Amino acid sequence: MNTYKRHRFPPDIISYAVWLYYRFNLSHRDIEDLLAERGITVSYEAIRLWCIKFGGKYARRLKRNHRGYGDAFYIDEVFVKIQGQRHYLWRAVDQDGEVVDVYLQSKRDGAAAKRFFKRLLRSSGAEPRKIVTDKLRSYPVAHREVIPEAIHVTDQYANNRVEQSHEATRVRERGIRRFKSMRQAQRFVTAHAAVWNLFNLGRHLVKAQHCRELRVSAFNEWSRAFA
Repeated sequence: MNTYKRHRFPPDIISYAVWLYYRFNLSHRDIEDLLAERGITVSYEAIRLWCIKFGGKYARRLKRNHRGYGDAFYIDEVFVKIQGQRHYLWRAVDQDGEVVDVYLQSKRDGAAAKRFFKRLLRSSGAEPRKIVTDKLRSYPVAHREVIPEAIHVTDQYANNRVEQSHEATRVRERGIRRFKSMRQAQRFVTAHAAVWNLFNLGRHLVKAQHCRELRVSAFNEWSRAFA
């Protein structure tokens, strides 16, 4: 089945708009102006619908083709407020800063932690050698029942890596003026994490030429995701 059937614009334009939205801190109206500057007249509402429909599709394809994660997971949760209610955004990254999974839940008790750990095993395809968390009491429960063989580290500052990873999502949350529902939030953070993994090239860690090569490789992977 043609993914773009009955869409007036070609895949290149649709995928470019979706990429702009999840890659940069831009609103749908910002992207409307950027496309208009290139002679492409499309409403911000159409762009919003593209992001809803295709963001998840691209994310699943990117994740399916992911090269794999490391063997150490850094796990943390932060609260987000949706329609006045507190929810918790659980996140896990590996030792290279790659987002393994991100999941929104209404609680952060032992059951929620176990649910997230089981998702991690499905997302990564393998049990980690080590997990690093803060001292939230839900984590030992999930560790003991889901991945008891993994080393569990709770040292102070040890999971700074994942705490810093939350910042990119926080910036986008402010940019879109908070999430409107759990469904919308989960849809957004899933697609955002997949694009972040692909284009977070660690420019400060590599030489310019190597960074350019990594960028070309990332764009090639993106092209395969929307083809």
